[in-house]
Amino acid sequence: MKWIKALLATAISLALTWVLNTKQGDIPPFGKFLSPFQGFWRNAEAANGFPAAQTLAIPGLQQPVQVRFDDKRVPHIFAQNDHDLYFAQGYLTARDRLWQMDFVTHVAAGRLSEIVGPARLETDRFFRRMGLKYGAEKSLQAMMANPTTRTVLTSYSDGINAYISSLSPRDYPFEYKLLDYAPEPWEPLKSSLLLKYMAFDLSGRSDDMRMSNALGKYGAAVINDLFPDYPQREDPIVPVGTPLDFKPLPAPATPPSFTASMSDKVPRNEPDPELGSNNFAVDGKKSASGYPILANDPHLQLNLPSIWYQVQLSAPGVNVYGVTIPGAPTVIIGFNDQVAWGVTNVAADVMDFYQLKFKDASQREYWHDGRWKPVRRVVERIVVRGQPDRADTVLYTHHGPIVYDKDEKPFLAQTPIRHAMRWTAHDADNEVLAFYNLNRARNYQDYTAALASYGSPAQNFIFASQQNDIAIWPNGRFPLKWRDQGKFILDGTDPAYDWQGWIPQAQNPHVKNPVRGFVSSANQFSTGPDYPYYLHWNYASYERGHRINQRLAQMTHVTPDSLRVLQNDNLNLNAQLMLPRMLSLVGTAPLKDDSRKAYDELSRWNYYYEADAIGPSIFELWYNNLVKRLWDDDFGLQATGLEMRSPTRDRTNTLLLQEPTSRWIDDRRTPEKETLETLARQSLLFAADSLSRKFGPLGPEWRWANQKSTDILHLAQLPGFGRMDLDVGGGAGIVNATSERNGPSWRMVVALGPQVKAYGVYPGGQSGNPGSAYYENLIDTWSAGQLHELIFLRSPDEKHPRVQAAWTMQQKK
Repeated sequence: MKWIKALLATAISLALTWVLNTKQGDIPPFGKFLSPFQGFWRNAEAANGFPAAQTLAIPGLQQPVQVRFDDKRVPHIFAQNDHDLYFAQGYLTARDRLWQMDFVTHVAAGRLSEIVGPARLETDRFFRRMGLKYGAEKSLQAMMANPTTRTVLTSYSDGINAYISSLSPRDYPFEYKLLDYAPEPWEPLKSSLLLKYMAFDLSGRSDDMRMSNALGKYGAAVINDLFPDYPQREDPIVPVGTPLDFKPLPAPATPPSFTASMSDKVPRNEPDPELGSNNFAVDGKKSASGYPILANDPHLQLNLPSIWYQVQLSAPGVNVYGVTIPGAPTVIIGFNDQVAWGVTNVAADVMDFYQLKFKDASQREYWHDGRWKPVRRVVERIVVRGQPDRADTVLYTHHGPIVYDKDEKPFLAQTPIRHAMRWTAHDADNEVLAFYNLNRARNYQDYTAALASYGSPAQNFIFASQQNDIAIWPNGRFPLKWRDQGKFILDGTDPAYDWQGWIPQAQNPHVKNPVRGFVSSANQFSTGPDYPYYLHWNYASYERGHRINQRLAQMTHVTPDSLRVLQNDNLNLNAQLMLPRMLSLVGTAPLKDDSRKAYDELSRWNYYYEADAIGPSIFELWYNNLVKRLWDDDFGLQATGLEMRSPTRDRTNTLLLQEPTSRWIDDRRTPEKETLETLARQSLLFAADSLSRKFGPLGPEWRWANQKSTDILHLAQLPGFGRMDLDVGGGAGIVNATSERNGPSWRMVVALGPQVKAYGVYPGGQSGNPGSAYYENLIDTWSAGQLHELIFLRSPDEKHPRVQAAWTMQQKK
């Protein structure tokens, strides 16, 4: 009996040991995770645990590298050659952000199922079918063929791998232990994948199918009315009337079949992320110093760890400070002692879908240019944790991949079935070379030369120099199109619908040293109708850009703090335009208590989206519900059975302001005939009732920060490792574009001059380790709208009170 008990106890112990050290579905291996020797306890960092001085012996370095860390834990890297500079950048970035950079490349490559199991299988299929790895491999070939970027990428990868090689399992970042997997060697393809993931984030959406459905249902006259190619209210990046400094190429001819379809011929039937950015620069005539000042705040999803990582890179020929994306070498947004630059998303139409004609159900040939062409079939092997591998065959045409080749629910609803996708992110470009050269730019000529190798995602590159030049180029690889090519699904059988070439980079929209003394962008139209090429019909609404230009036009004696204040501007021009009209539509109609109080509150409101203001909470619900009531019966999926998009904000506002008898006002789903007054009253009642249910009677709890609830989540959405309910104002469509989950991911202001001065902050910290004091230490400064001075060292020996550590990295002997 004793032996039986002993054997049973042993069996139970072994079973528990196995269970506690093995990941069970979504449950981590708690034995390893809680182990005092190698578990998450090892990731806690003592407040004084960062060495003030040390020498690291690392295999792979050619010469010693000096690193200085300031009080925000920003590394200032001083190397004697490019190889060591990017090797050290890779090593130190991995030291702070290894899991983040590894995880994002798994997403881009369609490899999440390897980590978390079958729950992410459809995500993996989607990213593979979108061709992110296909595009990354093509761009990598171009980058590795260039000796400069080959050195940058291989050195950066070697530095990351040197850090990975120094780790034992007990040293792995917290998330590896929680998810129970290990870091794998880094390779240059991963850096290319990161850039393609950014291309997806910023240019990986298309309304082609939705617009084709709308055209098929309502005809060309309605589409031309409700979806015009240029809005009524706009303030373009390149001012209207800016003289061209080039002779335009002739645009491709519009195919007669397209003209016919836009004459009310119904086309064949098919079986908005809040991402934006601001940048602006004033010249020396407007600044207090007599030198340009530049500001940039890219608006992206707010995550921990932060999307950005601060670094200074110095070697012969370069001394640059700014932010980089962990996993990508060089500085992406930043400055040196002569120039500064920043970026915002262009949002040009660089993704088109083509309807295909297959020879038969096997889908092995498609008709194009008068003959059958073979479909290339690529088998994607997806490793699924805890289950057998899955094989997924992706079909490719000369256009690009067929994202879905059979009837199924798309990962993104606007993705058409059995259509080929043409996308600039699949083309070979060398963005790393563009940033390498921008980091070393000394003047306007260097800046424009650097942009020549940049392809995707297209960005508005703003620029300022010590020579008192300011400029902005909406820049990238833009297809040469006939007007409205890509506004709808394109005919994949006719070569006239193919992309016919590229707009020459030197003829991309641009303006240098405009008379008004400033340049700016906020994702609005790149140009006015006077630009000779077609780029897109739909951009971000004009309010942010117009407000920025409004403020800049009024400014004199501009200081860095002037631009910081502008970055935090909370006036909503849409509310300023529309609220008086909405209040007049309700007028003196009888309202319930909360609705009348809400009406009175809005009557006193000044249109600013401050954290404590109650007006924004009411207006946002009221306006958005009014728009929903206006368009849902005509363009909503439930009412029509079709995926369609609604008219733009500009067109909607024009209708609400000027067209009280429009046929679109009546809700076709009800027997009554609705008027604008009816819709306005119903939507106000909805807004007041929603807030009352959520917060109780109208009072301080209705404040905008409570209703908006800005959250910064952990990248893998691990509960408890983000910051919730930040007390901040702003919102979508406002210069301070801080919404529920998106906002200024990096705020930077750079004052050029004899001694460059710069300021910046992002909502996070340098460390990706939740156990570090530097994980989220910058969030409160960011939330308050303040900036830290950025320490720009001229040499590793320069004395500065905020430099707190001096390390040496050298070749291991």
